[in-house]
Amino acid sequence: MSKLEDAIAAGRFVLTAELLTINAGGLDAVSERSEPYEPWVDAVNATDNTSAHAHASPVAVSIALKQLGMEPVMQLVCRDRNRLALQADIAGAALHGVENICCLTGDDVTAGDQPESRRVFDLDSTQLLVTAAGMARGRYLSGRALIHGRSACGKTGRCWTCGIARRI
Repeated sequence: MSKLEDAIAAGRFVLTAELLTINAGGLDAVSERSEPYEPWVDAVNATDNTSAHAHASPVAVSIALKQLGMEPVMQLVCRDRNRLALQADIAGAALHGVENICCLTGDDVTAGDQPESRRVFDLDSTQLLVTAAGMARGRYLSGRALIHGRSACGKTGRCWTCGIARRI
């Protein structure tokens, strides 16, 4: 169970904050940006190409936040990825212990510095929520079963995606 889920379940006031965007600098850059928040927040949002500008991926930033002992909320926008890529990001983040996601449509590409980019929008944010919830129940959007291996979803072991999507 994530620290964020514990706080919500306890009925505590929960505070999250968006991490300033990361473009370079590795773990040190994530640490520098997240350190001021640490005493004040329950979780930190790893943004996904905010304002339609390219930045480090939310999967990578979420993993870095975990390594720094912070609770990440990985944002995923539908603007930049099709359903395959979105599911891969959810599964990949879950493999690294990321347990919280925020599903967003995403700003239009004209808001960014590369307005010629193609919009994807294979799924909208509501459909992404449904997809993530389905993955929490052990199925990809296609209906194909996820592989279980470790300890708490009622199967032989913990589903490696249950941690993320069950909070939806």
